[in-house]
Amino acid sequence: MIKDALLSMISLDYDHMIMAAAGHQAEAILEETRARYKGGYVLAVEGNPPLNEGGMFCIDGGKPFVEKLTSMAEESMAIVAWGTCASWGCVQAAKPNPTGAVPIDKVITNRPIIKVPGCPPIAEVMCGLVTFITTFGKLPKLDHQGRPSMFYSERIHDKCYRRSHFDASQFVEEWDDTNARKGYCLYKLGCKGPTTYNACSALRWNGGVSFPIQSGHGCLGCSEDGFWDKGSFYDRLTTIKQFGIEQNADEIGMAAAGVVGLAVAAHAAVTAAKRLRHRPDRPAHKGKPS
Repeated sequence: MIKDALLSMISLDYDHMIMAAAGHQAEAILEETRARYKGGYVLAVEGNPPLNEGGMFCIDGGKPFVEKLTSMAEESMAIVAWGTCASWGCVQAAKPNPTGAVPIDKVITNRPIIKVPGCPPIAEVMCGLVTFITTFGKLPKLDHQGRPSMFYSERIHDKCYRRSHFDASQFVEEWDDTNARKGYCLYKLGCKGPTTYNACSALRWNGGVSFPIQSGHGCLGCSEDGFWDKGSFYDRLTTIKQFGIEQNADEIGMAAAGVVGLAVAAHAAVTAAKRLRHRPDRPAHKGKPS
């Protein structure tokens, strides 16, 4: 899929990781692309710009990265923020953030920005976004945080194959305990699946082979804003109350039966009262004194 996207669907004019050119030759290609496709190219950005000390904490092509970013963004039609670093800031922007690193949208405010968070993002999500833009000639629908809704509209928890164990209050209590070997829910060991929006549990990784929870490790919430500053990866971050099928089914059933019983009794009482109120007086029987 990645091969098809790079070689057949798009013109990847500049990527210093895979392009043959380097140094001044590579920078010349970048400027040529900016001038030739003015207003018609998509700028895909990895990482984020540090702003302290005039941006000198990240130098690219002899210039602060923030300068190159603003220059290329100025003539682009849209920007794709690849990964959590570009989308939210990630570890570079974690406290105390000595370099003043910020996500892309804190620097570029006059262009559409599509955020594709994840550390790293899922390859199929990246290819899917590129395929959508090249096929339909427009940007996909985004959620309120600027992420493609088709990939970030559901929590990992929603399609996790361990969800039934969460609902049944069946949790792993310690690493490699009996419950872990049974594949129980990892929520008590810090899994952030209930609060993380991504497609990991649906698309999975490495060609659909697996994803962290399937490998026995809880979700870190790496596609969410500020996940580095939300405490230990192994703390229960949320206070979500599970249903608890195994422990509470009888109690819930009895409570439901009690509610139904009360409702039936109340309905019968109201019905009887209405009948008494609206029943006409019976006429006296003929031949008998009234």
